[in-house]
Amino acid sequence: MRRGIAATALVASFALAATACGGSDSGDKADGPVTITWWDTSNATNEAPTYQALIKDFEAANKNVKVKYVNVQFDQAQNKFDTAAGASGAPDVLRSEVGWTPAFAKKGYFLPLDGTEALADQAKFKPNLIEQAKYDGKTYGVPLVTDTLALVYNKQLFQKAGVEAPKTWDDLKKAAATIKDKTGVDGYWGSTQAYYAQTFLYGEGTDTVDAAAKKITVNSPAAKKGYGTWLSLFSGKGLHKADTTADAYAHIQDAFVNGKVAAIIQGPWEITNFYKGSAFTDKANLGIATVPAGSTGKAGAPTGGHNLSVYAGSDSAHQKAALKFVNFMTSAKSQATIALKNSTLPTRDDAYTDQVKADPGIAGYGTVLAAAQPRPALPEYSSLWGPLDTELPKVAGGKESLDKGLSNAETAIAKLVPDFSK
Repeated sequence: MRRGIAATALVASFALAATACGGSDSGDKADGPVTITWWDTSNATNEAPTYQALIKDFEAANKNVKVKYVNVQFDQAQNKFDTAAGASGAPDVLRSEVGWTPAFAKKGYFLPLDGTEALADQAKFKPNLIEQAKYDGKTYGVPLVTDTLALVYNKQLFQKAGVEAPKTWDDLKKAAATIKDKTGVDGYWGSTQAYYAQTFLYGEGTDTVDAAAKKITVNSPAAKKGYGTWLSLFSGKGLHKADTTADAYAHIQDAFVNGKVAAIIQGPWEITNFYKGSAFTDKANLGIATVPAGSTGKAGAPTGGHNLSVYAGSDSAHQKAALKFVNFMTSAKSQATIALKNSTLPTRDDAYTDQVKADPGIAGYGTVLAAAQPRPALPEYSSLWGPLDTELPKVAGGKESLDKGLSNAETAIAKLVPDFSK
């Protein structure tokens, strides 16, 4: 979402643009190596070291290219790149969340990659992920990692309570109550973030908007039913009350990995952190299941992940080097290395080696990918969760009604997609 940027953030983004843009790097010499800049948005502690090691491998194999690595916090990267690109000072390569790709492509910030070296192996990638990297018929990113949400659970606690992974939200409520009775631990702790609540909309066969019909559906009867189910999971035996604090994500994650709650909804980007918790020193204790289904019998979660995209404002020499770098980083060998080190999901089938599939976290999430729902090719789509991130915590915290919250969200979303009807 395009949020307001504080003065300090603006200064930081311009500083990054001034120091990190490979296209204007004064250190390049006519007869020397080209230096490209990559803004990586991965976790600086758990994931970044793997990418930095791969950069060394790339540079060793490509003596004429150097890579300046910059790790940018994920929650700041979208605005920083938007600011830098608008000032013609963006990095040559960006690790772009899939929802950002069409938005930046629409603005002309990304280079179309069809027919380039970056997409030389296009046929090897999962077709739905390539499709999600497109805007207006052209491809603007090469899928690096993919993800979705799943119900992750503590097998020992479930077994002790004599319950199985729930198939529906009603099943989850019953299981949570039983787990509380049998173990004394809450059975489930839900999130108030809009991205996590999206699964409840899919369970009712709807979405925040109907992109094809250009209609806002966040306040429709089906959406109200989905959000009603979401809200009902914050009260009842074994259901943890809503955490509306700024640190809610960390609180939920910590409780789960240390066995203080039996199940949460989470993505594969946390696999390495699951394994660091006291409850999952035995990796086999991590249960992974498709998110429960709604009243329509449908179950699913958003298809997420990250693409590598090339800045359209870089000069031809830097673009050529960037395309070579993207091809290397998204190769089957590199993706397998990333998966083994970071427990993230590859985007091409030939990267799922026997060794990669032996990771129980990757194997588990691999089984739920079939239920993942691609996002529509709507540049504004990822920004639509912004109004809901404002309203849903108020609803969950009892500060406003669900009807009021969804009405407010609908009004705010209408400003983001003014050509959509209600």
